[in-house]
Amino acid sequence: MELHILEHSLKVASIEKEGIQICTHGLIKLAFLASKTRCKFFSLTETPEDYTIIVDEEGFKELPQSEHISVADATWLALNVVSGGGNASSSQPIGVTKIAKSVIAPLADHNISVFMLSTYQTDFILVRERDLPMVMHTLSSEFTLLRVVNGETVAAHNLGVTNGFVKPKLVPRPIIHPLSSPSNMFCVTSLDPDTLPSVATLLMDVMFYSGGPKEPGASGEDSSHIRFFSFSLIEGYISLVMDEQTTQRFPNNVLFTSASGELWKMVRIGGQPLGFDECGIVAQISEPLATADIPAYYISTFKFDHALVPEENIQSVIGALRTESTAQ
Repeated sequence: MELHILEHSLKVASIEKEGIQICTHGLIKLAFLASKTRCKFFSLTETPEDYTIIVDEEGFKELPQSEHISVADATWLALNVVSGGGNASSSQPIGVTKIAKSVIAPLADHNISVFMLSTYQTDFILVRERDLPMVMHTLSSEFTLLRVVNGETVAAHNLGVTNGFVKPKLVPRPIIHPLSSPSNMFCVTSLDPDTLPSVATLLMDVMFYSGGPKEPGASGEDSSHIRFFSFSLIEGYISLVMDEQTTQRFPNNVLFTSASGELWKMVRIGGQPLGFDECGIVAQISEPLATADIPAYYISTFKFDHALVPEENIQSVIGALRTESTAQ
């Protein structure tokens, strides 16, 4: 398999809920008027706590400076596993559990922190730019490493790193963070970019105006129902993650669906904000799922992590992960 190192230099930021109104102009431009910007990588995820933005340096220029925006102290690069050749975004999805043992676990073993973004099309593994030499050294035996330069895929050089790294001591990875599973069911979907203008008003409402403290029909009736919505526009491909109720607001035949119309349940990881320096959180979750051969999407946000697993697997997933959390 090939591991593509994409050319985007990325920023990861958090926008406080009370500060979103000052950012909506830039965010709307990035989501709906991308042709007016030079941005090629943009993702917005709303959680109950905040909005997480992953955006390239060109897109970051569209956001205002504000005390309501916190930016992670690093530049990040996106890695993408591709089976065979072809463009990263048009390849078949790999699934985070399919790369758990070949990518996620080895990076955790080498104390390399990752930030995950699963989309409808593929999975992006974000690593700090300064960690790239160690990333390449760690994964070069399993993958053909390729770098995207000016849109062209070329062989990645090993940055002069050939030795000097100590082989890590492999240790068990018990789950140490609290887990919870909201009551909502989620859809992972997409739409044709050509249809985006026809649903732009609806999407803006979902993104910015539907998450008030007294959201009708949700918070009042079910305290375990959470606000979660993710929109990504990456190299021209759109990905959406939203709960089942939100999808019902869209016109018929606009959203792509799988033949099975699969619904996903969420496992939320973290009781307190996780931060960016701890290594192995994604591996703690994805390795047991890989062992059980359960597919999963995984979305890291500024404060917490989120895994999406098929609805029918949620009880066995929670059981397996809680078993891992008690194993010492």
